[in-house]
Amino acid sequence: MWTKLAGFILRYRTVLLITVCVITLGMLYQAKDVHLSYEYASLLPEKDSAFIEYEKFKEHFGEDANIMFIAIKDKNFFELDKFNCFMDLSDSLSKIEGIEGVFSVANAFRLKGSRLTKFFEEKPQSQYELDSISSALLQQELYKGFLFNDTSHVYMTALTINKPLLDSPAREQLLDSIISMYDEYTASNNQEVFYSGLPYIRTKTSLKIQGELMLFVILAALICSLILYMFFRSIKIVFFAMLIVAFGVVWVMGWMGIFNYDITILNALLPPLIIVIGVPNSVFFLNKYHHEYVLHGNKIKALQRVIRKIGNATFLTNLTTASGFATFIITESRILQEFGLVAFLGILSVFVLSLLLIPIVFSYLDPPNKKQVRHLDNKFFQQIIKLLTKTVLNYRPFVYVGFFILFAVGIWGVTKMESTGYMVDDLPHNDPILTNLKFIEREFNGALPLEILVHSDSKINVLQNRSFLLKMERLSDSLKKYPEISKPLSILELIKFSWQAHNGGDPDYYTLHNSIDFGFQNKMNRFVRSQNNKMQYSIVDSTNTSFRVKCNVKDVGTERMEFLTQELQTDLDSIFVNEKYSTTVTGSSIVFFKGTKYLIRNLFISLFLAIIIIAVFMAWMFRSKRMVVVALLPNILPLILTAALMGFFNIPIKPSTILVFSIAFGISVDDTIHFLAKYRQELRITNWNIGKSVVLALKETGTSMIYTSIILFFGFGIFIASQFGGTEALGSLVAITLLIAMLSNLIVLPSLLLTLEKQISNQSFKEPLLHIYNEEDDIEIDDLKIISQNEDDDDDETTMQNNSHENDK
Repeated sequence: MWTKLAGFILRYRTVLLITVCVITLGMLYQAKDVHLSYEYASLLPEKDSAFIEYEKFKEHFGEDANIMFIAIKDKNFFELDKFNCFMDLSDSLSKIEGIEGVFSVANAFRLKGSRLTKFFEEKPQSQYELDSISSALLQQELYKGFLFNDTSHVYMTALTINKPLLDSPAREQLLDSIISMYDEYTASNNQEVFYSGLPYIRTKTSLKIQGELMLFVILAALICSLILYMFFRSIKIVFFAMLIVAFGVVWVMGWMGIFNYDITILNALLPPLIIVIGVPNSVFFLNKYHHEYVLHGNKIKALQRVIRKIGNATFLTNLTTASGFATFIITESRILQEFGLVAFLGILSVFVLSLLLIPIVFSYLDPPNKKQVRHLDNKFFQQIIKLLTKTVLNYRPFVYVGFFILFAVGIWGVTKMESTGYMVDDLPHNDPILTNLKFIEREFNGALPLEILVHSDSKINVLQNRSFLLKMERLSDSLKKYPEISKPLSILELIKFSWQAHNGGDPDYYTLHNSIDFGFQNKMNRFVRSQNNKMQYSIVDSTNTSFRVKCNVKDVGTERMEFLTQELQTDLDSIFVNEKYSTTVTGSSIVFFKGTKYLIRNLFISLFLAIIIIAVFMAWMFRSKRMVVVALLPNILPLILTAALMGFFNIPIKPSTILVFSIAFGISVDDTIHFLAKYRQELRITNWNIGKSVVLALKETGTSMIYTSIILFFGFGIFIASQFGGTEALGSLVAITLLIAMLSNLIVLPSLLLTLEKQISNQSFKEPLLHIYNEEDDIEIDDLKIISQNEDDDDDETTMQNNSHENDK
């Protein structure tokens, strides 16, 4: 097959080149519709119970993830000029398109009779008037810990933002408008301002992703170009190798456009990943091309041999790498499925591009000169290969002792691993997104939505059903024992607020009302029926059967959040024991943390599936179960050592770090396939001389393996420049894993082949399912002719005429 393919590619090179260019233009056209994702992608599948409960909650009470918090710290906040400026600011905010509500001390409500009115109907005209009104406001227990923290002089504004706008590019302009208004206000009043809430966190995070996307593409291209030049000493080779991966990046973006995928935090990694993963294809092809050309000096024969001899192995290495990513498709997380599918298609696309364009392009170029093939005799790498060969031949017992010591240390490190995930833990500790969140958590006990839903089978008259209110009070008291959870807002707090107002605003009356005070009950009934009462509808549904307890929670991590959820549900079950009640703990924070746990679990499954799929590929290649075990062992060790590093250095298991193992395993096994393919090829040439075959395979493939590992090491190392800790950990851990895998494949794998030669080199390995060509089964130079297809053709298109084609079969 590969003989025919080589002939086809070189005969029809012009047609194929034009076809590739046309397809690339088509992919570029498809890529124009790919945009940054502004919609929050749930990590949970739609059939998950937590997802279903959250959707039911939103049907009753709407979105909980569209509130932005802005806190101002100022002990002189209620100075007349400052406060009037703040009232102007609040009024201006309410007029911005996309802001559906502004709630702050400037427009806080109080109850007069059965009617809600604002504390500040208009600007205060004197400091005395402001002091009088603010004093009454600061005594409202409902607002303490919600709109203000009077002990630290911090005042909160909550902005409700239109959900469709949050899921569109317009949110960036909206956020800029809000921040510019506050910057102008705080600059003239010498105040500190802190922004947080999910709209702020997600918008700022997505902008960082957008900025890093282009940074990583540029860094990947520069580093790979530099390393290629250091190896081949040819700008021409670097240019065409990078042009091929540039085509690959266009194809990846084109696939995203075809499937109507947007750029998320995961698939934003794909363009630089394709560059880093695609360049090693060029290294293997070009290294083999130069090696063949040095042997016989015939350019076309060298290119044909490149396709025939390593096209097979390179296809399988790309297939195994792509399969490592493809395992994400089986998860029920949409963001992972998109990442896995596009990565799978992108890696196979860049292989096809390399297979076609390297022989075609270099068939038009001049043959390599002495300077360009000098890397084949690189003294430094030759000394490394000699040292590796000496180690494998003479010091195998030490290799095995070292292997088992590292394995034992690795297992010890694995036991120290922890699993957790935070909403903003990937950011640097001094990033404003994180520092602002921590400030608001410290002052108000959280900014992430946590919702408790209490549902009754029948309608409840809350003013008359004191038993229900007492249950709600027990729930409110139970929440106080959790320092991670903010003050709750529910129908209970609304009634307490009303009872306090009914008794002249005395804070001592922020309690449950007197059940025999019929005057208060009549007033509250008129209040509930009032069309102006907007507070009620955010905490009780229209049927008076579903009651919301709104809280915020700190970003405490998946483990602590799981504990809190279980404890809260236990409290709810002990309070609402009657069968007529059902309770749910939900909210955006719950969906996120449960989604993170779900994602980690599915990524582990994907890793094991990747190992199984790649083992099946190897069994299919070599038709030897023992050879599969020998091939996998050197690649399992790097994964264990990387996991140990995570344990020793307290790098937790989370979605970004668990990706390391699937990606690294799929890539590291490539070296194994290349080595075993060459080893099997040498067995036929050396008449089944195991020792000689191992040495020859090590000498020829060792240099390419080192080249590609260096490219991959520095290529993934670029992600260390990320502002996101998860991306930084992903890059550094994958780079370290691949470096360990290279050493393992160059030392442990050859050692095992020599030690277990009789057990693994059986007849089935002699006659594999997939044939790989050797040096003796090739065309002769004298039989190879280049003839013109059309003498009048301006581009001097050439074709290969092989008279011994039948013999090659």
